[in-house]
Amino acid sequence: MMSVGEADVPLGVKTPDVRSTFGFILLLLLDVSLLAGATSSPVVNPCCNYPCENSGTCMRFGADRFECDCTRTGFHGENCTVPEFWTRIHFLLKPSPDTVHYVLTHFHWLWDLINNSFLRNILMRVVLTVRSNFIPSPPTFNSKYGYLSWESYYNLSYYTRILPPVPEDCPTPMGTKGKAVLPDPQELVKRFLIRKKFRPDPQGANLMFAFFAQHFTHQFFKTHHRMGPAFTRALSHGVDAGHIYGDNLERQLQLRLHQEGKLRYQVIDGEMFPPTTQEVPVAMSYPSSVPHHQRLALGQEVFGLLPGLTLYSTLWLREHNRVCDVLKEVHPTWGDEQLFQTTRLIIIGETIRIVVEEYVQQLSGYLLQLKFDPTIIFHDQFQYSNRISLEFNHLYHWHPLMPDSFLVDGQDITYPNFLFNTSVLLHFGVEKLVDSFARQQAGQIGGGRNVHARLQEVVELVIKESRALRVQPFNEYRKKFELKPYASFYEFTDDKEMARQLEELYGDIDALEFYPGLLLERTRPNAIFGESMVEMGAPFSLKGLLGNPICSPVYWKPSTFGGMVGFDIVNSATLERLVCLNSRWCPYVSFHVPRSKEDHRPRDPSTEL
Repeated sequence: MMSVGEADVPLGVKTPDVRSTFGFILLLLLDVSLLAGATSSPVVNPCCNYPCENSGTCMRFGADRFECDCTRTGFHGENCTVPEFWTRIHFLLKPSPDTVHYVLTHFHWLWDLINNSFLRNILMRVVLTVRSNFIPSPPTFNSKYGYLSWESYYNLSYYTRILPPVPEDCPTPMGTKGKAVLPDPQELVKRFLIRKKFRPDPQGANLMFAFFAQHFTHQFFKTHHRMGPAFTRALSHGVDAGHIYGDNLERQLQLRLHQEGKLRYQVIDGEMFPPTTQEVPVAMSYPSSVPHHQRLALGQEVFGLLPGLTLYSTLWLREHNRVCDVLKEVHPTWGDEQLFQTTRLIIIGETIRIVVEEYVQQLSGYLLQLKFDPTIIFHDQFQYSNRISLEFNHLYHWHPLMPDSFLVDGQDITYPNFLFNTSVLLHFGVEKLVDSFARQQAGQIGGGRNVHARLQEVVELVIKESRALRVQPFNEYRKKFELKPYASFYEFTDDKEMARQLEELYGDIDALEFYPGLLLERTRPNAIFGESMVEMGAPFSLKGLLGNPICSPVYWKPSTFGGMVGFDIVNSATLERLVCLNSRWCPYVSFHVPRSKEDHRPRDPSTEL
């Protein structure tokens, strides 16, 4: 029997089977779904978008879901963007960083009154606490762990991190913004950072400042290159004078004289200088071309690189041995070990005072006279500990400070004749080097295009290390330090052509890298660098200085420093005293180039200090 349907089919046409038709449709649907799967974007880690604002913590749940932990941020809501009541009040009353900077650098009559009244202490307390509170204590992340872990807290061999690394599974190197490939570091440095013409620092910083910055920071910026850029060899993570005494006990014992607490030295023409590596065989980084009798043995193995570094090493060597003599006179029963250890604490105290009251003072340009007095914050909650962060290390690469050449006692010394040339110090002497470096202006750090070509590879290395460690974008750090993120490259820099080229290379302002951002940002008027370097750098610096154990209520008392005689040395420390108490005659000494004719006259340390 024939069905109705079959009767209507023309001759020569095969009737399709119902089951095969259904199978064909299924295959078609399957092919379409596979094609759609092949062309659709993979699931993106939602934390790559940095969805949690105001220091909220992004937690990923499953493939595409996240939650923001807003605990104790002062905000709530899905993305930690809704301010709580007191947060609203805080931001309503808080002036902008530019406003604060303007007030602190203008109105001389006002600051003359404040600096000579009780208000100075009140403002210093505010500066110290507000700045330091930006730095988490205890530390939070490191380059291996982008979340809180015991390892991040306990493992001191890592630099800590203020922000966690960019997640590894993000679609672009900076998260989700910008291009899939970052600009070539060499092209980036050549196009935007290398100097065409030296641009001096408008704040008047000199080479004494520049070399002090390098000498001082190398006691805690000691990347362990054999382990990788995430690691540090400076396990004390702070001001410990390890650049004078060595970063380990073995090196310290080699540098010590083991008599009266002193360090080893050599005498040349009646003056004290560091010993040679023939006398003290500590490891130093000298090229083979440097004669053995010119290889000085110093606390930091790279300090033979620049005469400015060997100069400061010599000054601190002389100061250490001078202080030992002072302590020995009032403590004749003390042995070598107690004299050495107490003198080291005094040297650390002198260092911190000089840094706060002169170095940071010069750097800030503030009319508020900064004061080192740990007792100011004794009644505040403050943790006397510190961890050096990777971001602070990268931020402090201030290579634009270096000039085109070095003017010493009327001679123009080029880089090839300056690098690894310790004979410059031995030939000219401490006094002439100090006088020459204090009169030569250093370069402006911010604004771009002011790095000497000799330093190109060093700057490139910072960028490469930053990428290897997946440092978050510049704008994310601005938000972390309560700064408004830049909306475009044209807002970021005053140089329209630079803005256009940066946009072409990065694709998005939110993809701009941390270190290039710091060096290229438009500078404040007549300032050494831009807003971000100040607002990010100051918290790291002040927390590290005031977090030192000697600044704690337990340590900050005369007996720690051998009685009032040692305490007075700490409390009267200045850069001028460091130089003039350890030299034959007192040259012009300052972190600022001469301001007046009076700065040019030689001084007698015996009558003026």
